[in-house]
Amino acid sequence: MQTPSIKSLLSRLITLTGQRESNSLELSLAKTLFDLAAPSAIVIYRTLNIEQHLFSATLIDGAPFQQIIPKPLLQALEKCIKSGNVCQYAEQDKALVMLYPLKSSKNEPVAVVAIESREHESEFREVTGMLLQIYQNFMELMSDNERDTLTGLLNRKTFERKIGKVITRIQHLSNREGDHEEHKQFFAIFDIDHFKQVNDQYGHLVGDEVLLRFSQLMTQSLRDKDMLFRFGGEEFVGVFECHNLDEMHTVLDRFRTKIEVFPFPQVGRVTISSGFTEISGFDVSSQIIDRADVALYYAKNHGRNQVCNYEALVAVGLLQENKLEGDIELF
Repeated sequence: MQTPSIKSLLSRLITLTGQRESNSLELSLAKTLFDLAAPSAIVIYRTLNIEQHLFSATLIDGAPFQQIIPKPLLQALEKCIKSGNVCQYAEQDKALVMLYPLKSSKNEPVAVVAIESREHESEFREVTGMLLQIYQNFMELMSDNERDTLTGLLNRKTFERKIGKVITRIQHLSNREGDHEEHKQFFAIFDIDHFKQVNDQYGHLVGDEVLLRFSQLMTQSLRDKDMLFRFGGEEFVGVFECHNLDEMHTVLDRFRTKIEVFPFPQVGRVTISSGFTEISGFDVSSQIIDRADVALYYAKNHGRNQVCNYEALVAVGLLQENKLEGDIELF
């Protein structure tokens, strides 16, 4: 391995730390490793479901790895993920593959960088370890900037960036001839009913505990692919991908039921109201928020502890939209 110049290293670090998405950061890290060491190949294996032994593979460079992951390699990947330590894998008469775990901001292994090379010099392993530590440190910095301090969910600032990418993707798919997207994107607002009474009766420390438990239930109950945010106070939002409106309603109502029966410490039972809307390629974030907020307002004014969809309320005449002015009237 040739020692790279300081200028070359700094250039790669600038590229690496210029990323703002975890997947892009992983790719940049792997490309940096490839440029430094020129191995036979580098692949990123991301965990889809560790219990079901599912991984997705992204080839960074070099000769393609096998599309179907051999069982011995699969076992080595799982060992690397579960232990969080560097592992190795080698088939008979083939190059050694070193497996380096990539960890989330919570220090949980979420992917593995597999590096195939005929030689794994100690100097290369040392440089790789340093780059992985830089990656980990930067992940933690990104997390501090993107996430709510109390709950650990994504914050409102991050929402604006994420929702912009969702809308752009919808526009891109709708502009492709013959491309029929099987899934739709939805935006939902969750509001804890009578939360002010919780703060008034039990104090803000207990109120914060309710918010924390609620956010944990969101993370545990909703799907890994759902993007969850805390907007502030007792208001939480999410961006969801579902086949249709009915599936989306089922996802939200199942979560509403789970909250309804959960025994919150000191407080007991609480309920939530939710409003949601479908995201289109013609939307801006303020329009999406407004529609979901109107549906939420309707839910809270008609009994609370329920899920309401903006488009469905408009369709049955319970909401009327002035399309010229963008005003909403409730009935």
